Amino acid sequence: MKKTYEKGTFGYDLNYLSEKDSLIVLKSDDEKAQMIVSAKYQAKVFTSTANGLDGRSLGFVNYKVFDSGVIDEHMNGYGGENRLWLGPEGGKYSIFFEPGVEQIYDNWHTPKPFDIETWQIEHVSQKEAMFTKDMELKNYQGNLLKVNVERKISLLPESVISQLLALSLPEEVGVVAYTTDNKITNKNDFEWTPETGTVCIWMLDMFHPSDSAITIVPYHQGDVTKLGKIATTDYFGEIPSDRLRDEGGILYLKTDGKYRSKIGMNAKRTKGIAGNYDPLSRRLTIVTFDVDPSGIYLNQEWNPKKDPLIGDAFNAYNDGPLDDGSIMGPFLELESCSPAAFLRPEESLSHKHTIFHFVGDEPVLSPICEKLLGVGIDKVKHIF
Repeated sequence: MKKTYEKGTFGYDLNYLSEKDSLIVLKSDDEKAQMIVSAKYQAKVFTSTANGLDGRSLGFVNYKVFDSGVIDEHMNGYGGENRLWLGPEGGKYSIFFEPGVEQIYDNWHTPKPFDIETWQIEHVSQKEAMFTKDMELKNYQGNLLKVNVERKISLLPESVISQLLALSLPEEVGVVAYTTDNKITNKNDFEWTPETGTVCIWMLDMFHPSDSAITIVPYHQGDVTKLGKIATTDYFGEIPSDRLRDEGGILYLKTDGKYRSKIGMNAKRTKGIAGNYDPLSRRLTIVTFDVDPSGIYLNQEWNPKKDPLIGDAFNAYNDGPLDDGSIMGPFLELESCSPAAFLRPEESLSHKHTIFHFVGDEPVLSPICEKLLGVGIDKVKHIF
């Protein structure tokens, strides 16, 4: 495109990313809802907009990683508001650590098939794109897992959005939403079992933080002995009370990009929905995802001594400086995982993860937030 767009707009990111790859742009008939998808960058959805080229770019694009021109041996954090990884990251079944090594950062390496390798385009239309990738992943047990990944990304029309969420969309709200259908197939000649180790589908969404942005996580209330603890909150040390609040069956996490923190929730506790609200950009983001309360979920912690079969179905992350003052983003993340893929040869497992962005004034957004997440925006804004 010849037109110059202001940084922060979708048009700016489209121009910028067009210099990196031959992009796929999915768009609605009126071209207000658009999204950028890339085969070269592992079938990522880089970003989207609810208001056309001049509208705000809603995903996180990591310009400094692109501009460095450096390929990092550990991970290449190009960004992207939705990407597919496979887990587990750490633990007995890890696919990020070589067999037997200590699970520390120096030994941590993101598998290249979902870090730097190009994916195959199967088909593209105005509102849908499908990609595939064959992978060979050595796990911490020393087994080579052969995996075929199939990923379909579908831009949703407003009629489908209303149907999925059971709500009427006000004319005053801008909206863009898309579903990702993700499937893995066992291409080994042996079954993936607790003895061989296995993988899970891991979806990660990256968005811009702000001083006022809050992640909102509804959960099932009930007996700890039946449902497990509400959330794991000490991944990087316990989160201070002025950054994490538990009230009325909802967790609130401050996502200002200034303090590294993460929460994890099991499959019995999560309701399969979470969100983030940023009053500065007037963006309400909702994610929904498949969850199986009776399923086995993998532990992804960097500790092979922990039970590998007790893990999270949902995670939320707030970026922040490391001990040396460096920072990858800042960004915030909403994440979901599939159950463990204990599959026979040629058997498959699928996981659906959907992103909805609503942009508009708070009186219009608040009823949407209350219906979907159980809380109005005014309370979200003043929770801390």
